[in-house]
Amino acid sequence: KSGLDPGGAWHAWGMACLKAGNLSSAREKFNRCLKPPMDLNQLNHGSRLVQDVIQYLESTVKPILIADDDYFTTLRELEATLRTRSLSLEMMCEGKIQHNSYYQECLFYLHSYGTNLAIISFYMRHDCMREALLHLLNKESPSEVFIDGIFIPSYESGKLHMLENLLETIDPGLESWGVYLIAACKYLQRKNYYHILYELQQFMKDHVRAAMTCIRFFTHGAKSYTDLGGKQTWLLKIKDHLKVYLQEVSRSSGRKKMAFTFRKKMSATDVSRHINTVDLQMEVTKFLHRCESSGTSQITSSSLPTLFGNNNMKMDVACKVMLEGKNIEEGFGIAFRVLQDFQLEATEVYSKVATQLVKQQKYSEIRQLLKCVNESGVAAKNDGDNIILNCLNEFKNIPAEDLDSLIQDMDSDENKIQAYVMCDKLRSAYLVSVRQEKTRAVQLVQHVRQLAENSRDDVVKAICAQWL
Repeated sequence: KSGLDPGGAWHAWGMACLKAGNLSSAREKFNRCLKPPMDLNQLNHGSRLVQDVIQYLESTVKPILIADDDYFTTLRELEATLRTRSLSLEMMCEGKIQHNSYYQECLFYLHSYGTNLAIISFYMRHDCMREALLHLLNKESPSEVFIDGIFIPSYESGKLHMLENLLETIDPGLESWGVYLIAACKYLQRKNYYHILYELQQFMKDHVRAAMTCIRFFTHGAKSYTDLGGKQTWLLKIKDHLKVYLQEVSRSSGRKKMAFTFRKKMSATDVSRHINTVDLQMEVTKFLHRCESSGTSQITSSSLPTLFGNNNMKMDVACKVMLEGKNIEEGFGIAFRVLQDFQLEATEVYSKVATQLVKQQKYSEIRQLLKCVNESGVAAKNDGDNIILNCLNEFKNIPAEDLDSLIQDMDSDENKIQAYVMCDKLRSAYLVSVRQEKTRAVQLVQHVRQLAENSRDDVVKAICAQWL
């Protein structure tokens, strides 16, 4: 009459029936106020009313009663309660409580009015992981339901191995679990739970991704190559994963195509290239670790470069190897292989190294660098000259004697003249210019005279004018 919502009254009446142990009557009352969710896959446990019913049933072991008013009801209730409780104690330890009346009643309400997440969470609470997984598969629930309902509770309670065993038992190839396992990996990566991630990837036999996780273990948190020296076992694990992957690919190529849909794929060529990178990184690690231990290492940078980074980082590795040895020659071989294997811009790297050597005032080392570059067999004609010109571009204050010997080492007279001009040594530029073929010599000397006039160097200007 007053137009109020009767739902609250029906719910209270239903709860009263539950508490009185009259389960069939409770079902009838709840049927009038409880509704199934619009979306069974929503990420919650359904309405508060349903949760209250489940909470009460789980906290109170009650058998189903026959609704009659005879004198034996209380006796029957007592007997059934005792039987159910002892059954509950017997069965709980195995997680098999399906025969329990309150368990069946919970499932009735969950299947009628609950979400898939609520059903799965109920199974998990009562150690029925297999039933939870089968429900997930049968309902084709999204991966979020798997993460929230099964995966997180499993690893939080230390039951990840049990989960893995069940996944394998239900589907030995794991294909039906692919989308859920990949989602679990992404979740773990977001949370930075890399140890659990690595364990899961090994279970999935996803060797390429497991190798990528090992790279992270190798590089993360290392402040020096001494640190990396202590983490070399991860490099061996990367190689092991990639080799196993190669074996599996070669085995499956002979047979019918294997349906590894969720495992990361990679061509055999790329895998071999990555194995080569790991080998080279091992050499770099051993070399730089030895340099740091013996105290020859001087260069410190904010980030530690490895060959697992981008091309700029690989170039930094090549520079570091050349600069941190006893001399340039000691690390040049490894650095040269890095440049060749990754097809890096060699001249740019050599120029960076030369610039550092000028900063450290190791001018004789620059000459050794040029010697190594020329002997490498792949240097272009002007590479050595360009390295020196780049140095002079940045540093005008190289001591005269060292400067002269560097410029004398240049191959091309044109480059020598350019170098002398850059360093304002116009007299030396004039002396090289006059040695050229007559027509070119005239052009060069005219250019030097003009520079002398601009810089008010009357002596060089007069010599040039006289020669012309």
